[in-house]
Amino acid sequence: MTNISNPKKIAVLRANALGDYIFVLPALQALREKFPEAEMVLLGKPWHKEYLEGRPGPVNRVIVVPPYPGISEREGFEADQNEMNAFYEEMKKEQFDIAFQLHGGGGNSNPFILKLGAKLTVGLKTPFAAALDISVPYVYYFSEVLRYLEVVAKVGAKTTEIEPVTSAMEEDLEEARNVIGFPDKPIAVIHPGASDLRRRWPAENFALIADDLVSRGYKVYITGVPSEQEVVDKVMQHVGVKEEVVNLCNKLKLSGMTGLLSLADLLISNDTGPLHLARALQTPTVGIYWFGNLITGLPMSTSYNRSLLSGILNCPLCGLASARFGKDDPGTCKHEASFVAEVSVDAVKEAIEELIELRIPEEKIVTQSEAA
Repeated sequence: MTNISNPKKIAVLRANALGDYIFVLPALQALREKFPEAEMVLLGKPWHKEYLEGRPGPVNRVIVVPPYPGISEREGFEADQNEMNAFYEEMKKEQFDIAFQLHGGGGNSNPFILKLGAKLTVGLKTPFAAALDISVPYVYYFSEVLRYLEVVAKVGAKTTEIEPVTSAMEEDLEEARNVIGFPDKPIAVIHPGASDLRRRWPAENFALIADDLVSRGYKVYITGVPSEQEVVDKVMQHVGVKEEVVNLCNKLKLSGMTGLLSLADLLISNDTGPLHLARALQTPTVGIYWFGNLITGLPMSTSYNRSLLSGILNCPLCGLASARFGKDDPGTCKHEASFVAEVSVDAVKEAIEELIELRIPEEKIVTQSEAA
């Protein structure tokens, strides 16, 4: 173990999706506050490098992790061993003082971290994962944000800002404006997709919400990535007032999506990356969750966030349990039916109404202040 009072270079492994990056932001901020002079290197995916290049925040640099099973690729993926050996040699040349494993239980990621040559390794660990110099037990049902804050606290890194926070750059706003222009109405965004089909609220319900938002005077944008084209098209098919609802599926890069969500007055979404990005941008949100996912993805504030909960425990098609999404536990359901369909349209409308009412006093205060 090494003296970590003044590290010059810190590596953080977090090579996964958008929401996962948002969850780790408070921990990265805590490290930045504790070690303001250290270079913070995120070991991530190609999208991290593209998105974070030149973006203000705690990360100084991104190194893309080669395709590796259980980290940047699925379990069972065959890594190119020559490529990995070359990568490890390059990482040793970086001379990391501390390497943090913030990428799950450590079955794949702890052996990976141990090969980087860092003077000190810190991270999460299930009972059967390789031990690091400092380990924190990985317990599945726990807040993701608080989990990573607990890990970095082991080296004295703490922050009072436990809510993920980010902001849009001018380039983000410009990309969004190039697509949506300058609407003369408030903006509502609906994101009906999710990588896990069980986390998707029915498309027909999102269409009803889009119609409701149009009736309230909103311009509505339906967003999605290419893999979500089918569900976005289904929403659009069921929308009543189509001229006020715009299909933006695959029309924006992540930077443009950041700009759009920053400009938006409201987002309605399943539990997926854009929801967590919008919350980090302080955009009011209504999130639809299966209850187990709310434990891990719980927002850190409720001022402008509403999280609606489905308590379904068993598959609506076969009746078997689905205790963990994304886990191949023996005896659990493998269907991809929606586990959040029991959240009612009326409940979403009620949450929207609450958020609209909360915004009115704030707008009045701003107006009175400007008038003074």
